[in-house]
Amino acid sequence: MRAGYIPGIDLKKLLDPDAEPWQKARPERVRLMGTPLGLQPTDAIRANWATKPIGAVEQVAVTALHDGRMLAFRLEWGDPSENRTIEDTTQFPDSAAIVMPSQAGAPLVTMGAPGAAVNAWYWRADDEDGPGRHVVAEGIGTSRTLDRELVQSRGLWKGGRWRVVIARALRVETNEPVAQLRAGEKTSFGVAVWEGSQAERAGIKAFSGDWRELELEAAHTVRR
Repeated sequence: MRAGYIPGIDLKKLLDPDAEPWQKARPERVRLMGTPLGLQPTDAIRANWATKPIGAVEQVAVTALHDGRMLAFRLEWGDPSENRTIEDTTQFPDSAAIVMPSQAGAPLVTMGAPGAAVNAWYWRADDEDGPGRHVVAEGIGTSRTLDRELVQSRGLWKGGRWRVVIARALRVETNEPVAQLRAGEKTSFGVAVWEGSQAERAGIKAFSGDWRELELEAAHTVRR
């Protein structure tokens, strides 16, 4: 998939999933699968979900744009219910994440490995005012949130569909093992979606199974 280059783009505008730049971009359909039961982090989770289906969302449409400084992804998928308000411990929010390798060779299926981290840009429907979560993981059950400022996100639900934008700067100043990106280069990405009405959370999710190629269009390319 290619992340198209749009110079001088307004991030606030781009965080609107219905903004004009998104309407002009061509999405890529990404099929999702449930995370294998054997990769769940505890015996209790594996026993609880042994007879339940994992991965309610089967497909998501993905589009990506950048301005040489910020990279934004737009995700769209069908969901008959909007799970945004959490009032007790039996309720869970709809969520989605873009995942990228922090180091070459980091596995997606296990959310990284020791010394080979992955970096997730994570949106939750119950987070107010548009912050996203900047997450790293180095294996099953190791995900940790670094901050809630670098990643920006916004989700709109209407007519049985979520439309979500998740964005972050291409490069960030940190000693943490996160994805550092450049226009004109290639990387990989994965997608994860959690269906709150099906009690999906943490490792119980639908995901893209393996990495997909992402090419960031060079900033000097002339668009016609």
